[in-house]
Amino acid sequence: MSLNPAMWIMTLAEMTFWITLAVLFRRKNLQQRFPAMGWYLALRAISTPLLLAVLAIQSQPSSARLWFAAYFFGYWTVYLASTVLLFLITLEVFRSALAGFSGLMRFGTVIFRWAAVASVIISLSTISIAHLDIFNRNPSAYFTLIPTLAYQLMRSMSIIELCLLAFLCLSMNALRLSARDLSFGIALGFGILSSGDFVIGAFESWRGTLIDPAQFISEGILLFALCLWVTYAALPEPERRPVVVPASSTIYRWNEIASALGHKSPKVAVPQPASAFFLADVEKVVEKVITRTLTESESNS
Repeated sequence: MSLNPAMWIMTLAEMTFWITLAVLFRRKNLQQRFPAMGWYLALRAISTPLLLAVLAIQSQPSSARLWFAAYFFGYWTVYLASTVLLFLITLEVFRSALAGFSGLMRFGTVIFRWAAVASVIISLSTISIAHLDIFNRNPSAYFTLIPTLAYQLMRSMSIIELCLLAFLCLSMNALRLSARDLSFGIALGFGILSSGDFVIGAFESWRGTLIDPAQFISEGILLFALCLWVTYAALPEPERRPVVVPASSTIYRWNEIASALGHKSPKVAVPQPASAFFLADVEKVVEKVITRTLTESESNS
C-alpha cells in the first residue's frame, strides 16, 4: 500500500532521526555503556531505509505480490529482533540506575529477569489452541500468527518499560539519579512509546491501513521520542560521581541486606563435642576405679 505525502515526510524524518542517533552513539562511545541500545539503533538505522525502499517497490502493481512477502517477513523479523533488544536495553538501564548500589543491582537483576520471563509466558498463553488448529489447517494463516505473536511479546516488553520508568521516577532522589542522565532519558523515551501504543491499542477500529489516523498519531509519538533521545545524546551528561548516602538511610540498609543475600556465611571452627565426651568418660572410669579400690581396702581391714 502506498503512503500519502504527509506519511512519506514523517517516515523520512524517522529514518533521519534513527541514522542521527546511531551516529551520535558511535561518535560519543555511548555503546560502551549501553551496548544493546547501540545495536538497537544500528538495527533501526539500517532496516528503516531498506524497508522503506521495499515498500516503495511494493506500491508498483507489477511486483506487488513478490515484494509483499519480502516486506512482511523483513518487517516482522526486525520487529521481533527489536523486542529482544528492548529487554536487554531495559536491563541495561536498570543496572545503570543502580550502579551505585551493587547489592540492590545484583538482587534486583535476578527479580527483573524472572518478572520478564513471567510476563512473556503470560502474554504467549493468550494464544488459544483453537487459533493454532486454524493455523495448522490453513498455512496462509501464519501471516496472522506472526503479527499476533510479535504484538504479544511487544506488549509484555511495553509493560516492563512502563514499570521501569515508574520505578526510576519514584526512586530518583534515593538513587541520586539526575533527570539529565542518559539512562533516564532512554527509559523516558521508551515509556512514551509504550504509553502511546497502549492508548492507540484502545482504538482497534482505527487500525487497518497505513493512512489511518492511528498511524499518524503513532508516527508522531515516535518522532517525539526520537527528538528526545537525540537531545539526550547530543547534550553533555552530568558528571557521574560516587553515590554518598547516610549510613542510617533506608536504601543503604536495603543495599546491605541485598549484598548479604546470596553470599555464604563464613565458616567458623567449632570444637567437636566428642573430645569433651571422651574426657567425661575417662573421669567416670577413674572414679569407679578409685571407689572400687577404697571398697576393697575397707573390706580387707
